[in-house]
Amino acid sequence: MKYIFGVLLMAGLSVSAGQALADAKAGDAVIKKSDCMLCHSVDKAIIGPAFKDVAAKYKGADKSTVAKLAAKVKAGGGGVWGTNQMTPHPALSDTELTDAVLWVLAH
Repeated sequence: MKYIFGVLLMAGLSVSAGQALADAKAGDAVIKKSDCMLCHSVDKAIIGPAFKDVAAKYKGADKSTVAKLAAKVKAGGGGVWGTNQMTPHPALSDTELTDAVLWVLAH
C-alpha cells in the first residue's frame, strides 16, 4: 500500500513539475519575443527593475496579484519603481501576459 501511495505521489509531482516547466517555457518565450529585456534583466536594474527584485517584492503573489501585474504590463505606467515609465504592451494576449508575469515572479 505504501508503495502505491508513493508511486501516486511521485506521479502527481511529475505532473506538477511538468506543468511548471511548460509554464516557464511559455513565459520565457514571451519575454524573448517582446521588448522586456531592453529595460530589464534577471539580476540587475537597467531602466526598470531587475526581475529578481520584482519577484522578491511580490513573493507569494496570488492570482489577483498576477492579474493586476499582467494588466499593468499591458497598460504600461510607472510610479512603483521610480519615475521611469514602462511602455504599454497591448499586442500581448492575456495568456502571454500571465505567462510572462509568472516567469518573472519565478525568479
